[in-house]
Amino acid sequence: MVAIGQRSCPECSSILIEDQSSGEYFCSSCGYVAIEHIPSLLPESIAREPEERLKSSRSSGYTSYAYHDLGISTEIPYANKDFTGKSIGSSMVEQVASIRRWHTRLRVSSSRDRRLYNVLSKINEICSILSLPKIVCETASLLYRNFESRSEAKGRSIACMAAASVYLACKRCSIVRSMDEIVEVANCIRSKKLVYRYYRMLAIEQDASSNVVDAQTSVDKQEKREEYTQLTLDRYISKLSNLSRIDTKVEKLAIDIARKIEHEDNNAMIDGKAPTGLAAAYIYIAAMLLGIRMLQHDISSVSKVTEVTVRNRCREILSNYRIRLLLKPAQS
Repeated sequence: MVAIGQRSCPECSSILIEDQSSGEYFCSSCGYVAIEHIPSLLPESIAREPEERLKSSRSSGYTSYAYHDLGISTEIPYANKDFTGKSIGSSMVEQVASIRRWHTRLRVSSSRDRRLYNVLSKINEICSILSLPKIVCETASLLYRNFESRSEAKGRSIACMAAASVYLACKRCSIVRSMDEIVEVANCIRSKKLVYRYYRMLAIEQDASSNVVDAQTSVDKQEKREEYTQLTLDRYISKLSNLSRIDTKVEKLAIDIARKIEHEDNNAMIDGKAPTGLAAAYIYIAAMLLGIRMLQHDISSVSKVTEVTVRNRCREILSNYRIRLLLKPAQS
């Protein structure tokens, strides 16, 4: 190795070439690496697009709302090894354990940080078990942070609050997950009513935090809400169709019937009814119209609703609307 100021190869005295990607100076003739680990003073990235800028970024780590300290703190692992990978001596193990213990205490010092740490950890656990996207975990964490900053979150159940935050985040991100699935993963089945109560509190707090809008904005929000409701029903139909493994023709016909009925009746069928029961009824009606044998017990077990609910929804649809079928002649 040579000094940084030297620009000639010590072996053959040829010109050195700088490689900014690897931070090295090597000889243009013999390939000898004369200087390595060069600090770069150039800008981090000159890319304009965010994806290219992330690829060329030199910094490590990122901030996240899913961690109580935004993920920028230092972690002391339990491997009892130094930075080179060698094991720590027996005389230093107890001292490192004491440092690790005090480091954890200082990270979560106040009751608010401890409560935030527990709830966010539960949110990460629920999202990991359900294999939810990262955006759902971030949205749920941000929803709880906003609720805690405006309301009194002390004394509330950690598991129920985390389940309510994840359920509301799924609705915000258009992810089809039922309350039963989230409650079962969060191990708070007996406190399901409490989860619904926390969910309403979070939803009300989220609506109250928004500013007062004019009439035109309210109309736009109503149209977006109707579009979101229909999109949610379509997703439930697709989800139940995949779980029941029926023909794609049944799924397409069920979605078509649901869209036409809700378009004519202005979402009156959806109001006050669970989307799982409606989706199961549309799938059952579409299967009967296409001549595909399906039992009410099969679709009710997949959608986790009772057979009575499926029959009632089918009766409401068939008694209030007329379904006209146009048959195409068979091609010889």
